Order: sequence, then structure tokens, then C-alpha cells
Amino acid sequence: MSALSQAKVAALAGGGGTFWLPAQRSTFAAHTDAAFYLIFWICVFFFVLIVVLALWMLFKYRRRGDVIEVQPSAHHNMMLELTWSVIPLIIMLVIFVMGFRGYMDLHTAPQGAYEVQVTAQKWAWSFTYPNGYEDPDLHVPVGVPVKLTMTSRDVIHSLYVPAFRTKQDVVPGRYTVEWFQAPVAGEYPIFCAEYCGTKHSQMQATVFVQPQAEFDAWLAKAGDYMKGLAPADAGALVYKKKGCVQCHSIDGTRVVGPSFKGSFGTRRTFADGTSGVMDENYIRESVLTPRAKVVAGFDPVMPTFQGRLKEPEIAALIAYLKSLGPAAPEPTTGRP
Repeated sequence: MSALSQAKVAALAGGGGTFWLPAQRSTFAAHTDAAFYLIFWICVFFFVLIVVLALWMLFKYRRRGDVIEVQPSAHHNMMLELTWSVIPLIIMLVIFVMGFRGYMDLHTAPQGAYEVQVTAQKWAWSFTYPNGYEDPDLHVPVGVPVKLTMTSRDVIHSLYVPAFRTKQDVVPGRYTVEWFQAPVAGEYPIFCAEYCGTKHSQMQATVFVQPQAEFDAWLAKAGDYMKGLAPADAGALVYKKKGCVQCHSIDGTRVVGPSFKGSFGTRRTFADGTSGVMDENYIRESVLTPRAKVVAGFDPVMPTFQGRLKEPEIAALIAYLKSLGPAAPEPTTGRP
């Protein structure tokens, strides 16, 4: 917070949104909005000018009678040509300089910024903190520069926070970076701004901007989120936090993967013609090497959770699957 003036913080805290943009909630927002509205009002001005001139010429030079008089016209006007060349050039240079400065600011994180690793996959975000804890939402301290180092496990995604005016593509096989500083506590939505499949519109999360003490307390508690919980209850948290909920329902609905409802103990038929029972070993293998046994009727699109789930979390997830009703015959169209 020390990097910001009290007037700046007060302005951000009290500023509301407009018809076009939400309220400004990052140090970038004012610059981005200024560039947006500069281009917007230039477009409005020239749109009105062109429409008015077109209507005026339509009236002034309308055809009168049957006789068309050919009038000589100028072939060259140096002043007019300079005017329509120099004015657009100046406008373009102003927009370029403004945009370039903003681009460099957005892509140059300050030294010592708090770093969070971001992993995108269809269709969920995963935010990994320096202590190793993963969460489907982003928690950051207020007034602290935050650097997001991002990659994707499948297709191109794009992390977009409208209130911060930050958006960056998340690409498989490489890392991309964005950073921001949020001087006002609050909750702000995260969207995927790159079409990534059938549940693209549901790939949402939330940025929780918290006072430093509150953030520190949350991180200390969240890092041991299974402590004191029954195995099945801990497994329910794993199911939600690790992205299982995006592809596996618990009410019998078929989505990208099979439903977990009453699935434990049932026999599965695999794409290669073999079959097996969904027991503890099968679930563990499916989590760590999901393409080892692909069930008939589903595409092999599940990413591996090797290194992302610890053994206690896998055990808790197994306990949760056991708790989802008695085992009952299920169509051979799924796999966890």
C-alpha cells in the first residue's frame, strides 16, 4: 500500500463502474480506461462527422431536374492532402505511445512481487501458492504486487479479471506472466477469455483481495485444509478444489467423465475390450495415470494428477467416492 497515495486508494475505493467498464480495482485500471475512452471518443467524433457530412452532401448535391451539368473539380489540393494525412498520423502516434507504455507496465512485474503459479485446464483454474497449497480461487494481499506465472495442461485459455483490466493467454507447453496490484479489498470475478470447449463459459473463479493479516491467516489454515475432517468430508473438498467437479458429477449426470454417484465397486469396460472393478487401486491409477485404462464411451482427455495430489488427498478422495451411495450397476460409459 505504501507505493500508492491515499488519494489514489480513496479514488479506487469510491469509483463506480460505467456502462462500458466495471469499477476500477487495480493500479492499471485508470490508464487502461483512459486509452479505451480516448479511442472510443475519437471513433464517436469521426462517426458523427462522416454521417453529418454524408447527409449534407446527399441533400446539397441531389439531382435536380433532367439536366446534369458537369462542373470542373480540383485535381490536387496540397493543404487538404496534408491535413488528412498529418491528423490521423498524430492520432495514431498518441494511441501507440499510450498503448505501448501501458503494455510495458502490464508485462514488467516489479522485483519482489508475490508469485502465484497458475494452471489452467478444461475447465477450471488452479492457483498454487509458495507453500505448495492449491486452490480453485485466487487469494492475494491488498496493496501488494502479485505476479502470476501461468501455463495450461491442454488447450489455450486466457485469464481475464475485468475489474483489474488484466488479460493474458495461458498456453500449453510454455509459461506466460501477468501481474497486478489491487489496493482495495474485495471479491472480483475471473473469466476465461479464450474459447476452450463446451464448458468455456463456466470456467470461472474469484479473486479475493484481503488485508495482509487476513490473507496470512487464510493461507496458514488453507494449507492444512484436511486437518480435523473425516476422510469423506476431506475427499469432498479434494473433489471441489482439484477440479474433479468440472468433469464428474455426483448426481448421475453424464458430462465429460462419468458420474461418481454409486460408482465404487462397479465393473468398468475399457476401450481396449478389457474390464475391471472400480476399487481403491483403480481410482489411484486413474488419478495418477488416467490413460492407462480408458473406459469405452469417453475420450482420453483427463490430465494426470501426478505430483498434484498427495497420498492423503487420494485416500480422502477414495473415501468420498465410497460415500456416494451404494454400488449399483452403471452403463459402461465412464471412468474417473
